[in-house]
Amino acid sequence: MKSLEELKAIKEKMQGQVEFRSEDGVWTEDNPYRKHVLVCGGTGCTSSGSKKIIEKLHEEIRKNSLENEIGVVKTGCFGLCALGPIMIVYPEGAFYSMVKEEDIPEIVSEHLLNGRIVTRLLYQETVSEDGILPLQETEFYKKQKRIALRNCGVINPENIEEYIAREGYSALAKCITEMKPEEVINEIKLSGLRGRGGGGFPTGLKWEFASKYQADQKYVVCNADEGDPGAFMDRSIMEGDPHSVIEAMAICGYSIGATKGLVYIRAEYPLAIQRLKTAIHQAEEFGLLGENIFGTDFSFNIELRYGAGAFVCGEETALIHSMEGHRGEPTMKPPFPAESGYLNRPTNVNNVETLANIPAIIMKGANWFNKIGTERSKGTKVFALAGKINNVGLIEVPMGTTLREVIYEIGGGIKNGKKFKAVQTGGPSGGCLTEKHLDVPIDFDNLLASGSMMGSGGMIVMDEDDCMVSVAKFYLEFTVEESCGKCTPCRIGNKRLHETLDKITQGKGTMEDLETLKNLSRVIKDTALCGLGQTSPNPVLSTIDNFYDEYLAHIKDKKCPAGQCKALLMFHIDPELCIGCGLCARNCPVDAIVGERKEPHFINTAKCIKCGACMEKCKFKAVSTR
Repeated sequence: MKSLEELKAIKEKMQGQVEFRSEDGVWTEDNPYRKHVLVCGGTGCTSSGSKKIIEKLHEEIRKNSLENEIGVVKTGCFGLCALGPIMIVYPEGAFYSMVKEEDIPEIVSEHLLNGRIVTRLLYQETVSEDGILPLQETEFYKKQKRIALRNCGVINPENIEEYIAREGYSALAKCITEMKPEEVINEIKLSGLRGRGGGGFPTGLKWEFASKYQADQKYVVCNADEGDPGAFMDRSIMEGDPHSVIEAMAICGYSIGATKGLVYIRAEYPLAIQRLKTAIHQAEEFGLLGENIFGTDFSFNIELRYGAGAFVCGEETALIHSMEGHRGEPTMKPPFPAESGYLNRPTNVNNVETLANIPAIIMKGANWFNKIGTERSKGTKVFALAGKINNVGLIEVPMGTTLREVIYEIGGGIKNGKKFKAVQTGGPSGGCLTEKHLDVPIDFDNLLASGSMMGSGGMIVMDEDDCMVSVAKFYLEFTVEESCGKCTPCRIGNKRLHETLDKITQGKGTMEDLETLKNLSRVIKDTALCGLGQTSPNPVLSTIDNFYDEYLAHIKDKKCPAGQCKALLMFHIDPELCIGCGLCARNCPVDAIVGERKEPHFINTAKCIKCGACMEKCKFKAVSTR
C-alpha cells in the first residue's frame, strides 16, 4: 500500500522527467535520457501506423546505440488528428507530422544522433526564421486551455508513476485525509462544473443528491458510452489519461458514501478498455484502489461493464438497465438514479469528461475553475472537430469561445477554400448553426438559445457542397436505427419524419409535408420518453429554421442547390465543350447518351439513371449537373 509519503516520493522522482516534455523543460540529473520522443498512441494515430513507427524507432535507436540516451514515450492524443501520426522530440519541441515508417531512420540519424532537425517533416506552422515555434504559439493550440485533456499527449497512459508526477492521486489523498465528504461536494458545487455529457446539470448538486440517500451500498458509475457520430472526446481521455477518471470516481465515492465504481464502456473501444484495465490494475497494486486507501477507513473498487453499441444506453436509466443485464430502455424519472439506480441502490452517474475535471478542481480550487468560462457555464469544453475543416482533431477551449474562433482559427478554416455553410453541434440531438451564429459564445445556454445544444461535444463542420435536407435525413436515419422502441413518439414519429424527409429528397415533397415536419417534430419533443426522443427532431427544426429556402428548392423547384440529392440531379452535356470523343457514351451503363463521333453528344434524361459515370469519365468538363 502506498502511503502519502510514498506517493510524494514517486512524484519527486518522476516530476523532472515529465516536466522535461515541455517548451520550458530543463534536463535534471534524475532524468535518464537527454531526449524524449513522444509518439501519439491514440486510436487515430494508431490506425495511421504509429505502432509500427514506435517499433521502428526502437529498432533504429538500438542500431545507433542510443538506448541509454533516448526515451520513447507512447502518449495519448495530441489533438491535431489531421496530421497524424505525430511525433514530438524534446527538449527542442520539434513537432513532426504525418510521419511514415520510412522517415524514422533519417529522424534518428540526423536529429537524435547528430542534433540536426529534419525540417521537411516538421509541422509547418512551427517553423519560423528564428527557429522552432512552441506548439502553444500555433493557431491550433494558442486559444486552447487544457484541463480535462491536461495529461493527454504528455504522459504514458500505461505508466501510473508518470500520472503521479503530474499531481495524480494527490486530489484523492487531499480529499480523504484532509476534507470531509460534504466539503468535497461543496467545492465541486462552488466550481460551477456542469455535466459534460450533454445535459449540463450541476455536478456538485448531483453528488449532493446521491449523498443524502442512505443505503447499505451505493455506486459511482462512469458513463463512457460515447456514441454520437463524429464524437471521440471521452474515448481520447480514456486512452490518454485513464487514471484521471479512476481518481475522480474514487473522490466521488468518498463524497457520496459509495465503495463501488462501475465504468460502462462500449466494447467497440478496445484501446480505451485495455488502458482502463491496465490503469485499474496499477492503481490496485499501488493501494490507490481497494481497501483502506492511504491508511484510512475508505475503500473503493472499480469494475468495467461493456455496452454493445446502443446509442440509447448513453441515457443514464437505459445505461443502468443494460448494466443489470436487462434491455437498455429508459424509464420515467423520478425516481432518479441518485435515489434508486443500479440494483435499486443510490447511484451517481457522470460522463468521462466531467470526471476528468474533478482532480484539477480539487488541487487548484473551485475559485480557480469558476473564473474560467462564462457566468453560467464554467470551465472548458472538449470538442471533436470533424467534417469539412482543415484541422480535424480534439480541442479544449474555455466556455465562451466563439464558433468563429473554433472554426477559422483553431480549426484552420474550411477545406479546399470552400465556403462555410453550417456546423452541427450536439450530434443527433443538436442542431445546425449557420454563419449568423459564428460570433455566438459557446456555452450551454447560448447554444440552446440558437436552436442547438452542447451535447457531449461533437462538432461537424459543413461547406457549400452539403445538402441540409440530406443532413437532417442522415441524423433521423441514425435516430430511427438507435431508438429503443419503447415509446410511440420516438418509435413511430421519427420514422414518419424520416419518410417525409426522404420524400422531399426524392423530389416528391409538398408544402404540406413541410408543415407536417414542423408539427410532428414539436409533438415528438413534447411527448417522447427520454432525451434521445425529445431531442431527435432538433436537426429537422434547425435546418428548416436556418435553411428554409433549401427546403423550398427541393419541394417547389425540384432541385437540390448543393447537388447532393441524386434523384433531383439532371445531367447535361455542354455542346460548346463536348468534342464528340464518345467516352461518356461508352461508359454509360444504360446507353442514355447519343451522338455522332466528333459531334456534340446528348443525354436522354428519360433513360438516365444518374450514376455520374459520364461526368467522371469526361476529360473536357463538358458534363455537368443542373
